[in-house]
Amino acid sequence: MEPILELEHVSYTYPDGPKAVEDLNVRIAKGERAAVLGGNGAGKSTFFLLACGILQPDEGCVKCGGRQMTQKKKDLLEQRRRIGVVFQEAENQILAVTVEAEVSFGPMNLGLPSAEVARRTTGALSKMGLQDYGGRSPQYLSGGEKKRVTIADILAMEPDVILFDEPTASLDPENVVRLERTLDQLSETGIALLVSTHDVDFAARFAARGLVFSRGHLIADGAMTKIFADAALLAQAGLRKPYLYQAAEALRPGGAAYPMTIEQFLRWKDAD
Repeated sequence: MEPILELEHVSYTYPDGPKAVEDLNVRIAKGERAAVLGGNGAGKSTFFLLACGILQPDEGCVKCGGRQMTQKKKDLLEQRRRIGVVFQEAENQILAVTVEAEVSFGPMNLGLPSAEVARRTTGALSKMGLQDYGGRSPQYLSGGEKKRVTIADILAMEPDVILFDEPTASLDPENVVRLERTLDQLSETGIALLVSTHDVDFAARFAARGLVFSRGHLIADGAMTKIFADAALLAQAGLRKPYLYQAAEALRPGGAAYPMTIEQFLRWKDAD
């Protein structure tokens, strides 16, 4: 399948700082679900900022739909339309005085006709269960509601890829469940989803593919089952195995295909 997002030999160094990512190569296909894992300072956030066009690579290139992105205004607008990012702190992403104004801001900046802006805004609010929130002020919403507003912001742009930076941070268990349902729904529409997270249990439930970063390098890109079976890799990246995986491993040492979700664990437990 043709990739919708590619980073080819990308390197980036912050001013007066060390190299944040080096020789990064990543290809993302339509509808993929990938977890981006690694410790603080590993390069995960820089990868996201390069992918969505907020940062420009010092070396290498970023492609969207096979086309190389440049610093030209039309390319930056195209990149930021196709690759949306939901930051960890929703408050830092919300600027408008009403929910409707917030969600309509992106499509308006694309210069779309008012009828198209209204269609996208209404659709995005409806998909996130916010159809009755249009006139409300975002500052008075709960943390989970603000997170849904920021996702609606991105949906109104009709992206190919959405990047989530620590999406479960500050959410209570009920809102984590709601978020996971939302991710499932988005995935069914064909949008590729990349989630950067320290929560390996959530990552194991969410994704089949893992991208593991350490000190600015992508040190693993593959099946989550293989990543969690590699003790040396986990130690290098400062990661642990998911709790269900650890429980299964303790029950049947030396086995294979350990479960990653509660549903898999229950089937695994009852298997011969």
